[in-house]
Amino acid sequence: MEQAAQNKYSKVYRKQHYGMVGKHSAVKVCHWTKSEMTGGEGCYKSTFYGIESHRCIQMTPAVNACTENCSFCWRFQGFDGMRISDEDDPEFILEESIRQHKKLLSGFKGNPKVSREKWEESQNPKHIAISLTGEPTLYTRLGEFIDLATRRGFSTFLVTNGTLPMVLERLNPLPTQLYVTVAGPTKAIFNHVLNPALGNAWENFNRTLELLPSLDTRIVLRHTLVKDVNMPFIEEYEYLDRKADADYIECKGYVHVGQSIDRLSRENMPSYQEIMEFSSALSSRMGYELVADRKESKVALLAKDPSLRLINFQS
Repeated sequence: MEQAAQNKYSKVYRKQHYGMVGKHSAVKVCHWTKSEMTGGEGCYKSTFYGIESHRCIQMTPAVNACTENCSFCWRFQGFDGMRISDEDDPEFILEESIRQHKKLLSGFKGNPKVSREKWEESQNPKHIAISLTGEPTLYTRLGEFIDLATRRGFSTFLVTNGTLPMVLERLNPLPTQLYVTVAGPTKAIFNHVLNPALGNAWENFNRTLELLPSLDTRIVLRHTLVKDVNMPFIEEYEYLDRKADADYIECKGYVHVGQSIDRLSRENMPSYQEIMEFSSALSSRMGYELVADRKESKVALLAKDPSLRLINFQS
């Protein structure tokens, strides 16, 4: 029997077109999935890594739990705390996430802009982005979830803020690709921009960066850049990035949308040119190559080894 979603913010999330999954998880069809379904472009991960946006599930196992309240986050931050008290089974979360994702896509079947091929492929998703909102490493059975998804043939993208290194240290299996948000170049800016709920968040975050070189998976650092707040600080970012020795670095500009408009202004949005200047300067200092960018997303990709560019995770 289907387990009903039990979440005090369910009405808010459903109004924002989330599909609720059990007691603490959710899925949402992103803009780029819809775009690729109707013949447009996919997201920048398609350009950078070969991901097919129309076959990607965007979800979270921690919709109401996070260790930070980032000022640049455009999602609804209805966080209750840093613990999921009554956890759902990972197999249920996976199966129900797939079901809810397909349900949210059901209206596209009769859309004249959607080809039969795209529709059929969308019903066989191959990628799971464990991101959306909240901090997924707070779900204590995350490794089981990733294992089940991997066995089902999914590639997994896990996005974390890095404040729980002890979880990443024992996470088994690791995701196909691990993203760590690096948006606070100094402790003061980190605390100001990310508003951590943990007193030792900065120290934990640095432990995560030091841990990353030992993790046997593809590592990406993501700089979410807010003009006049956490950029440029090139030297400070270089210091942090060298600890991680990541495969890739993404430099992405803040966008003034959603809940973030209550905390930041339009003037805090860097231009595409400013993102490219930042990326070029950082690539020169790091010895990474600037291998790709997407102007409309204001994002650039730096690679330690350019030959790793455009990996197709279906192969």
